[in-house]
Amino acid sequence: MYDSGAFSELDDHGGWTVGPRAYVRELRQFRDGIGRLVWAGPQDWMCEPDMVARTGLSVREHIDRTVGNFVDLMAEDPGVDIIPTVQGWRPADYETYLDRYDKRGVRLADYPLVGVGSVCRRTSVKDVEAVLATVAAAGLRLHGFGLKTQALQGCAEYLSSADSLAWSRDARWNDPLPQCVGKHKSCSNCVHWAMRWRERVLDVLHTPRQLMLPSTN
Repeated sequence: MYDSGAFSELDDHGGWTVGPRAYVRELRQFRDGIGRLVWAGPQDWMCEPDMVARTGLSVREHIDRTVGNFVDLMAEDPGVDIIPTVQGWRPADYETYLDRYDKRGVRLADYPLVGVGSVCRRTSVKDVEAVLATVAAAGLRLHGFGLKTQALQGCAEYLSSADSLAWSRDARWNDPLPQCVGKHKSCSNCVHWAMRWRERVLDVLHTPRQLMLPSTN
């Protein structure tokens, strides 16, 4: 999986400095030179309040630019495995995304995954659940970007997959695992630390939880 670095682009520059053609060319290089590329994220526009303030645009404009970018990427090379994403802040924003894709001729149900963004930095797990329940009601297979473990515990049923760098951040502030002493100073890029974190997340996901009904509030 390849992340486009959208958050850093918007946070550092207030917009994208890389065009669709250059991005697709880069993905081809990674796919052909490294291999095992399952999918890549698009050049989307997050909708957290601080991101909207950073760009000076509206949530609606972020929605339009994300959908437009995906259409442009597919026009460059539909053979590159890029998944569409939906962004927003309120559940109704995500429903607007679904409508925008449909009007641009993109059938989200045809894709193996649809990414859900602007969820990783929310402080309320209930807000994350409301968003995911709303998007999942459209019958799509969802990938959650950067979800915290607590959020995963409450909304795993809505997701096909999720990612997080929390394990790497945790490793930076702790000593290496005993089996890694002398091999590297930090386990922030260590498969052993990552797999140990994964097992802890799976243990959390096995606990009972209650689903939330879709909301448009």
